[in-house]
Amino acid sequence: MTLVPIIMPQLGESIAEATVVRLLVGVGDLVTADQDLLEVETNKATMNVASPCPGRVQKILAQVNESYLVGAVLGYLEASAEDAKRLGLDTPAPAVTPADAEAAAESSAAPATAAKQTVDPTVRGLPVPAHAAGASFMSPRMKARMNELGLHAADLAGIAGSGAAGRVTIEDFEKFLANLERHKLSPASSMRVAVADAMRRSWTRPLATVGLPVRLDAVLAHRKKCDPKPGPALYALRALAIALAENSAVAGRLVGNQIVHPTAIDVGFAVEADDGVLVPVIRHADKKPLQELTNRYNELVELARQRKLPLDATGGSIATVTNFGTFGLTWATPIPLPEQTLVLGLGAGHRTPHWDEAKQQFVPVVEANLTLSFDHRVLDGGAAGRLLGRIAALLAVPEKL
Repeated sequence: MTLVPIIMPQLGESIAEATVVRLLVGVGDLVTADQDLLEVETNKATMNVASPCPGRVQKILAQVNESYLVGAVLGYLEASAEDAKRLGLDTPAPAVTPADAEAAAESSAAPATAAKQTVDPTVRGLPVPAHAAGASFMSPRMKARMNELGLHAADLAGIAGSGAAGRVTIEDFEKFLANLERHKLSPASSMRVAVADAMRRSWTRPLATVGLPVRLDAVLAHRKKCDPKPGPALYALRALAIALAENSAVAGRLVGNQIVHPTAIDVGFAVEADDGVLVPVIRHADKKPLQELTNRYNELVELARQRKLPLDATGGSIATVTNFGTFGLTWATPIPLPEQTLVLGLGAGHRTPHWDEAKQQFVPVVEANLTLSFDHRVLDGGAAGRLLGRIAALLAVPEKL
């Protein structure tokens, strides 16, 4: 028999690590090819690691609630020489005592254990973030200590520096750490860390928000006649996609002195999940009518809540739609993802009096606020206002969406 390693696979674009959340087999179990062996969690989804071939579980190195790099050895299977050769692992296992095997397994586990200490939080579809370069008034010693603990400058916002010009000294920092130990501490989930890191990077840009009240009576009337019924956010998503297809430059990213135009109108939408937000993506949202998108939209909402999004529905979107009106909010300033220039928000609808010129009287209408948050380096207020106005005009004739 030959030992075949169980490897942490590449689970998606820019995913550098995953956390083991459940062991699905035990040592000594016979398994088939492609049988699920472990359940792992990235910051955006829960997936399974499958067996590369039939065999018997010889050793499990991975521990539950521990994170491992892509490529780390999670355990070993005893497999036939034929299967090992097919996988390119045709070196027979040496005859060793149980004690030798235990020592070898511990030696194999060591690189994975060491590697997980240096893994940065990642967001699927976004570049793996680099270490924070540090803030103003921060000494090299402070930066080194922060890198050692995996902290960013934003984590120190609550420290009042006692050094010259408000510098946070190493003594201030150590007192801050000591004080933390007197508070209740709980580990942040991988999703919470990912969201925090994405928002920190987004905030390095000059962001602005404009808003516009829009009437939703036409949308609500159209929705009543549909089966299945599109959600309000899907109407906004489709209107945004059409508007961006007419002028994609407003969704471009500024890189140096160049505007990078999108190659496709792929639009995401925010879904609240446990301890964070996921952003499923509808590809080519400008090319498919509203009714054709409804089932896909509903399917992705459910998959996002279960953290089971497929890879083809994550990352690579050029804009996001968020319906903060579901929380009863009428106004908000959402932040676009680091890879995006803008995010469209939809507030809660409410009845309000509207002057009807034909009837010469006030009539009740349902109105909601649309907001557009954007990278001010790419868009100015005028361009953002025109885009928002175009979206409002499209929502007024939902049968054309």
